[in-house]
Parts: sequence; structure tokens; C-alpha cells
Amino acid sequence: MLWDAWKKGFDAWENATAQYLEQWLRSPLVLEPAGHLLTRASQAKAAADRSAAAFWGMLGLPTKRDQERSLHALNQLQSRLMDLEERLSELEPPGRG
Repeated sequence: MLWDAWKKGFDAWENATAQYLEQWLRSPLVLEPAGHLLTRASQAKAAADRSAAAFWGMLGLPTKRDQERSLHALNQLQSRLMDLEERLSELEPPGRG
């Protein structure tokens, strides 16, 4: 019985709090500063990524972009080789290979 009363009170408090927080989080007083903060964080991340790429480049090591470019070229070469192997197997006379 005590538990049921406590549970009902908790549920009422949770419902009222959820409604209040939902209204508050939709307020321009919260959304605008949060948007500015997100924009600044994104700009800082982009600047950090550029700095890291420049640092690794100065050391002569490949950057993430360099690695992705190399991997793409390797994948293209592999696809071409597979196509050539397929063509060769089609041109081979029966009984060989």
C-alpha cells in the first residue's frame, strides 16, 4: 500500500517534470545558444582535423585523406584485375586451365 502511494506520487512528479523539460528544451532561450555552441564545436573540430592533417603531412606520413585515396585506387585496380581474369577465362579454350 505504501509502495503504491509512492509509485503514484513518483509517476505524477515524472510526468510534470517531463512536460516542463520538454517545453523548456523547445524554448529559443535554450535552442539558440545550443545551436551556437554546436556550430563552434563543429568549427573547432574542423580546425583540429586540418591541424592534424598538416602535422602528419609535415612528418611525411600519409593523412587520412591520402590513405583513403590510396585505398580507392587499390580497389579500382583489384576490380580491373578481376574483370581481366574473367575475360581471360572466357577466352581460354576448353580443356586448358
